[in-house]
Amino acid sequence: MFSSKDSNSKPRNGSVAPVNPNAFNSLVQGTVVEGTVRSESDIRVDGLIKGKLFCDAKVVIGPTGSIEGEIRCANAVIEGKFEGTIVVAELLNVRENAVVSGEVTTGKLLVQSGAVFNVTCNMGSQAPAAKASSAPLVAKKEDEKGVKAPNN
Repeated sequence: MFSSKDSNSKPRNGSVAPVNPNAFNSLVQGTVVEGTVRSESDIRVDGLIKGKLFCDAKVVIGPTGSIEGEIRCANAVIEGKFEGTIVVAELLNVRENAVVSGEVTTGKLLVQSGAVFNVTCNMGSQAPAAKASSAPLVAKKEDEKGVKAPNN
């Protein structure tokens, strides 16, 4: 009466059941997570994450969603707000209502008309180039009296 026929299908000894490749995680509107989130399957964020999100699959930030921090994922679709550093192995799709600011590294990029996209961006399979010196490449000029003029 109280026994279950599927008792043999449950993981034993504290082991974790294998991940379903079609599994989908969702963080609903009104939910706030602070810290690090890790996911092996797709995740949709309609709430707020303050921290880091590491995902082996696709990240979707819905229209009411917001992430402040860092994202590392295979693919991403942004419809809401993102501020921070995002590294996307394949395609980053920024929709028309999105607001994105920070640093972006991605294989491919699609930004729809109307999106706010204020970022520094590195694209392709090559590693980001070493940061150049902030000093201008213009040689200092001297005026007629031998006094160095300021660089402009």
